[in-house]
Amino acid sequence: MTKEGLEATFFKAPEFFNKETPRAILSHALGASLYMPGTRETIAPDIISNKYRGLASTVFCLEDSIGDAEVPFAEENLTKQVQDIYNSIENQQLESFELPLIFIRVRDPEQIVRLIERMEDSSKIVTGFVFPKFTSESYRYFETIKSLNQTTGFFYGMPIIESTEVIYRESRFRELMDIKGLLDTYHDLVLNVRIGATDFSGYYGIRRGPDVTIYDITVIRDCISDIINIFSRFESDYVVSGPVWEYFSNGGRVLKPQLRKSPFEQFHDNLGNNRTKIRSQLLNKYVDGLIREVILDKENGIIGKTIIHPSHIIPVQSLYIVGYEEYLDALSIIENSNGLQGVTKSHYTNKMNEMKPHYNWAQKILLRAKSYGVFHEQHNFISLFTEDVYL
Repeated sequence: MTKEGLEATFFKAPEFFNKETPRAILSHALGASLYMPGTRETIAPDIISNKYRGLASTVFCLEDSIGDAEVPFAEENLTKQVQDIYNSIENQQLESFELPLIFIRVRDPEQIVRLIERMEDSSKIVTGFVFPKFTSESYRYFETIKSLNQTTGFFYGMPIIESTEVIYRESRFRELMDIKGLLDTYHDLVLNVRIGATDFSGYYGIRRGPDVTIYDITVIRDCISDIINIFSRFESDYVVSGPVWEYFSNGGRVLKPQLRKSPFEQFHDNLGNNRTKIRSQLLNKYVDGLIREVILDKENGIIGKTIIHPSHIIPVQSLYIVGYEEYLDALSIIENSNGLQGVTKSHYTNKMNEMKPHYNWAQKILLRAKSYGVFHEQHNFISLFTEDVYL
């Protein structure tokens, strides 16, 4: 985005962050996390050339996205890719501020150690590791990270909750509470708690279609509700990230598009007929189900989304940008939380802001504003799809 486009779109521009950014901010900043198979040999060239506009975080996967027989090659390949990225920074071919947060999804704790030993100094550009099939017995992942952090550098861990112990109702609550207890032990090393809805669905032979969200799948919805209940309570600062969106090509529609016309019709009168054109492009290129699911993620307190295609980056990132009205509400709530009053009228005089009940919400809005920015009053997520700003 050009400087002019940035100033025209943002009331408050996004702030720079990297792996050294404080955990409280960084945990909200991952946004659309692009998964790449560890066997891909163009990872480094793609990162170095800034091929993926707007990419904030990426996960190099050594687990389900590759075959068991491909693991040795994938480990060797990832080592080379990370070293190439590191060398490009050392040679000033790539600026450090252009580097997305890099995570590696591993199969077991031993794999973490092998990779760090192979990568040597280049491992410094890795922000952390993603732990699949995480259960209350998976403490060795964090013990490995803790040990490495004492000798090698600093890495975060991101557990993926996707086991049968959690999705099966009879064992769910005990397992979630045990996982919570385990994570509390390693609190400062936990960057995100992620949800593996694909594995959850697989246990029931379910796969959601492109016209429905994960919240329409009742057995998964109930499980997500319990994960949020336990990990997103006000006394906790864990950030829960949303499950993967699997579709990247429309392939024809069965149901009526769910993406409402009003955001497009209300956005910039001077766009004229381009309003309908932008909406059509979103429906055809990005699948409106993804947009609806991210909106529902946010409404349920979930921030961050696993994606598997670069075309998802801008839609997801744009939906995390804070609106001007909610930013003013959040500021007002924080500024007036001094015990002198309990409720005030909002800046737009269309709602009440209660200091105590809305305080945690306001804090999260301001954390999001740091990483994603704040739209100008007349802008919303559609702004990033207009030709003069994005293309």
